[in-house]
Amino acid sequence: MSLVIKGGHVIDPANNIDSPHDVYIAADGFIVGVGSAPSGFKAERTLDAKGKLVCPGLVDLRARLREPGLEYKATMESETRAAVSAGITTLCCPPDTQPPIDTPAMAQMIQQRAWRIGLAFVHPLGALTRALEGQQLTDMAALDEAGCVGFSNALQPVTDTLVMRRAMEYAASFDLTVFLHAQDPWLQNGGCVHEGEIGTRLGLPGIPEAAETVGVARDLALIEQTGVRAHFCQLSSSRAVAMVAEAQKRGLPVSADVTAHHLHLTEHDIGFFNTQCHVLPPLRSTRDREVLRRALKTGVLGAICSDHQPHEPDAKLAPFADSEPGISGLETLLPLTLKLVDEKLLTLSEAIALVTHKPAAILGVDAGHLGIDASADICIIDPKAHWTLTADQLKSRGHNTPFLGWEFRGKVTHTLVGGEVVFELGVET
Repeated sequence: MSLVIKGGHVIDPANNIDSPHDVYIAADGFIVGVGSAPSGFKAERTLDAKGKLVCPGLVDLRARLREPGLEYKATMESETRAAVSAGITTLCCPPDTQPPIDTPAMAQMIQQRAWRIGLAFVHPLGALTRALEGQQLTDMAALDEAGCVGFSNALQPVTDTLVMRRAMEYAASFDLTVFLHAQDPWLQNGGCVHEGEIGTRLGLPGIPEAAETVGVARDLALIEQTGVRAHFCQLSSSRAVAMVAEAQKRGLPVSADVTAHHLHLTEHDIGFFNTQCHVLPPLRSTRDREVLRRALKTGVLGAICSDHQPHEPDAKLAPFADSEPGISGLETLLPLTLKLVDEKLLTLSEAIALVTHKPAAILGVDAGHLGIDASADICIIDPKAHWTLTADQLKSRGHNTPFLGWEFRGKVTHTLVGGEVVFELGVET
């Protein structure tokens, strides 16, 4: 049905809007007016957004939905439901499903499944190599035609540099984006924490900063050689950020993102073996965290993502080194981003841009803005709502988060996807 969102403060960084406006949505689910209604428009429903923020639906660059293959951890339905409850309307799914997304049939199946569920949009990344084994290239052109928005080997390293070069050349010839998790597997060497004072005190095997910088250096050399458009996923160290910044100044087609938890946590939060803080790349030093924060302000890091990895409870009950890495991050992506505004690091418009149109531009999808004729993917936020994250609030099947008990300001009250209200606070859908 056609509807109007009345009285809200619209924040749409892509169109430089930061002021009160009504938003008009046609029955076909597209925006037909911001500020003034088109001639003859009649709304069948009105959403009162007085005192609230109206912004584009969030775009998450990396969220593992665990389907297919790991449905005992979570399902696409449970995680897209969690996503829309947190204002996220577009998700990017890495290729490390079981089986991996290395054929057009797998890419199409994931999109069709998301379409049938009818909550958030799900865009898959295709595998860079067959079965993610780092040896034979996939048919990237066919995967691109099947709807993949980019290509990645996920967390599986492509150790053969010649194979990586050929993959980048293939991607460059079809103007495709390669998503890189830059880690040297030999330097990583089975580590589970940052190689620093905390890891040493706890007796845990460390991952040196060089594991990331060596990986970034190799990939930057190949990017320069091949001219491929590349995106570095979840940078965690100050040195890696500096290397990407220098490459951007030289005009290389590279972008980078950071996870929300790396902007708020450090190695000190591991405390006494808190497995909820076991992530890859690991939480690093306070200095690294401050450099990551500054890189958001300068634009070196172009997006904040959740790196959502839901786990069953047993996955975090093992000793730290044996526990499974990852945080269930969908429902804390927006609160942690808004926290950067409260801490005066970013303006509200800058923060919203980092989780809307900027990640959409990296993916090359038409999302994250409220322009005329755009799909009405919209998030309405109560900026004055103060709340505390508790396990019973989480809609994700994964409750593995170190942020339980944290206090946040700003809560999603409504989420619209294609003009349809798919989440309303206090109303079960």
